Amino acid sequence: MAAHEELFVWEGDWGLPSVNSDCLVVLAYAQFSGAPLKVHKLSNPWRCPGGTIPALRTAHKEALWRPSDIIVHLQKQKYNADFDLSPKEAADSLAFVALVQEKLSPAVLYALWVEPKNFAEVTRRWYAEHVSFPLGLVLPGRMRRQVLDKLRLLRGDASLDPGDELEKESPGWPVSMYRSATSSQEAQRGSEKKLYDDATNCMDLLAQRLGMQKFFFGDSPSSLDAVVFGWLAPILKCELPSGKLQQHLKSLDNLHAFCANILLVYFPQNSGPRLGCSAKSYDVEHVPNRRVKQFLSALAAVGAMLSYALLTGMVSVQRGHKGALEGRRHSAGPEDDEDED
Repeated sequence: MAAHEELFVWEGDWGLPSVNSDCLVVLAYAQFSGAPLKVHKLSNPWRCPGGTIPALRTAHKEALWRPSDIIVHLQKQKYNADFDLSPKEAADSLAFVALVQEKLSPAVLYALWVEPKNFAEVTRRWYAEHVSFPLGLVLPGRMRRQVLDKLRLLRGDASLDPGDELEKESPGWPVSMYRSATSSQEAQRGSEKKLYDDATNCMDLLAQRLGMQKFFFGDSPSSLDAVVFGWLAPILKCELPSGKLQQHLKSLDNLHAFCANILLVYFPQNSGPRLGCSAKSYDVEHVPNRRVKQFLSALAAVGAMLSYALLTGMVSVQRGHKGALEGRRHSAGPEDDEDED
């Protein structure tokens, strides 16, 4: 690698170097392979090539976004964490990576982005607080819709839905509409159960394959270790109101220890005991005066609402006669004079 290539990832929290699984996969692989990447931890996708995170800007100014494409590129640059794998181990690695992508990743995405309580109390709140105003108001909803589209494509199941409205039963609904909503709710619950069953079975298989080893193929981490870590770590470290996957993962001691060991060895600055969702991971892209930014954002929002009210006629400014105005000036302070001007 003639020059340092640049990797753009979501910033970290919850004791993780990044809150995003795809970013964690690439960060872990770069650490395992020793690739000398210049890492930018962002909270604004507009500052990333193509507006998509993660992204790798190569030495030739090309951009790669998919984690698999980034890993292949690093391998071509002689940063190959799978170099010592035997042909059988390489085949096993590909099979388990495919299993994680098919069975585990959809459930993790669902848990973080689709389950109503998790999304409202953790995911949406985190992005709203960390992404600059006004993008933070719209980006979580947009990302959620993208995740839903991806899940429906991966699972081939159109019934996957947040279910926010189905939980609010209206007594004024006609019987046919109520039955339709109930049927949709049952289908949604069935899809969710199948999703989580597949994920827990996948975790069981991973735990069985890992056994008592430090990594999946012995003492050295591979691309499979990076992929498994990337999808398990957020579920392990973030306290979710609805934690079905988290409870099962914590029951698998070797997978729990696997994630903790990677954090301790390869990301020591993030491996402290910070399990809440309120902790903040600072980096070069973080602006320390966040309270000032929040105050200014709120001030801008109030100004925008007042401007809208004036433009639409919801609020009007009445000017009195000259005599009344002069009378008020005798009794009013400087602030009132300024308001009238």
